[in-house]
Amino acid sequence: MPTHSASQGDLVSVHNVTHFYQKGSNSDIVVLDDVNLEVGDHQIVALLGRSGSGKSTLLRIISGLMTPSSGEVQVAGDDVNGPAKDVAMVFQSFALFPWLTVLQNVELGLEAKGVPAAERRKRSLAAIDMIGLDGFESAYPREISGGMRQRVGLARALVVQPKILLMDEPFSALDVLTAETLRTDLLDMWCEGRVPMQAILMVTHNIEEAVLMCDRILVFSSNPGRVIAEVKVDLPRPRNRQDTAFRATVDSIYTRMTTDLASPQTGQPKDGAFPGMGIGMILPRVSTNTLAGLLEAVAASPFNGRADLPLLAEQTQMEVDELFVACETLQLMRFGDLTDGDMRLSADGVKFAGLGVDERKALFRDHLVKYVPLATHIRRVLDERSSHKAQLVRFQDELEDLMSEEAAAQTMRNVINWARYGEVFYYDEYSGSLSLDDPSQ
Repeated sequence: MPTHSASQGDLVSVHNVTHFYQKGSNSDIVVLDDVNLEVGDHQIVALLGRSGSGKSTLLRIISGLMTPSSGEVQVAGDDVNGPAKDVAMVFQSFALFPWLTVLQNVELGLEAKGVPAAERRKRSLAAIDMIGLDGFESAYPREISGGMRQRVGLARALVVQPKILLMDEPFSALDVLTAETLRTDLLDMWCEGRVPMQAILMVTHNIEEAVLMCDRILVFSSNPGRVIAEVKVDLPRPRNRQDTAFRATVDSIYTRMTTDLASPQTGQPKDGAFPGMGIGMILPRVSTNTLAGLLEAVAASPFNGRADLPLLAEQTQMEVDELFVACETLQLMRFGDLTDGDMRLSADGVKFAGLGVDERKALFRDHLVKYVPLATHIRRVLDERSSHKAQLVRFQDELEDLMSEEAAAQTMRNVINWARYGEVFYYDEYSGSLSLDDPSQ
């Protein structure tokens, strides 16, 4: 799909980038599929999408930490064939060396560039002061808070004076208040011209964060990752989350990310929601408690069976990634439907919310066996065997012919947890076997 038009002012240009991991001799796992994008001078751009959409992989390809399977990347007009010289990166996990002080951690990038010690110290102290950690130069990472550790990561990136700052979900590991403070401080420095970079490219799954910070938002689909939409955010800064235009922009993105998840002909989720069909469907990690709680929330006032996703996220205090996964799972199991950015319960979804514990389990069991092919397959195999038992590896090997080992293991864990709640079948970790009888009884 078209994105921002390439021009001389583009600091990052990604052309036809595809990336895959080899799963075996005959098949590959495609993570990114023909991605094209540009980041212009003096822009903050977000890559917005759910987990597994390849956003972080793309960021590492742009930085030169990974090589794409095909396609080209340019940074500041130069081809990226290794670590890009005009790029610095801030990671979600802080990535600090615990045995080094704050000052020593910040100096690392300059030391790698061969900057003399006196100059390294001068520039690092200035960066530490700029991001609000003056006085903590001699502290070790274990002695400061998570928010302060992320400020150290930011100072380490800024001190090398990059043209482009890459940020991989830099605020997601922080508490809400700390994350908001750090976002605001970074935006203030950006708007006042106190930071060296000419552009910021950030990965996030938080829609409000993207609208709050960015000039452009590139929405990614999942499995494989593709740019499916571009949203230009023309709101003046500083932006107010309660402003009508801000809320409208957030709502429009929620709608775009939930459009066409299911086929109107079959009602089956499309590949964008669940990769593969049949037993090759990768099942997401979501607990039955989360599913039940979400059904209760949507069924109750003020939603009464149909909830606007941004309002539902606010009421349930769920992150966007978690909310989408739960809603898609309810859609898969026919307890609800995602339409135009809303979650609408089916008749059985409303019924579930009003039932007692045992009745809920029975209804969940019926839907799990009827609408989740892997659960249907496992139950049929167990029914057909006189022992009503089978080794887990027997099913996991089947899945590994259809998906990666990691995805197969995740999918088996998830279907086992759902099946245990619905009393469809059970797993005995000691023997590694699935059975129709609860081993704990």
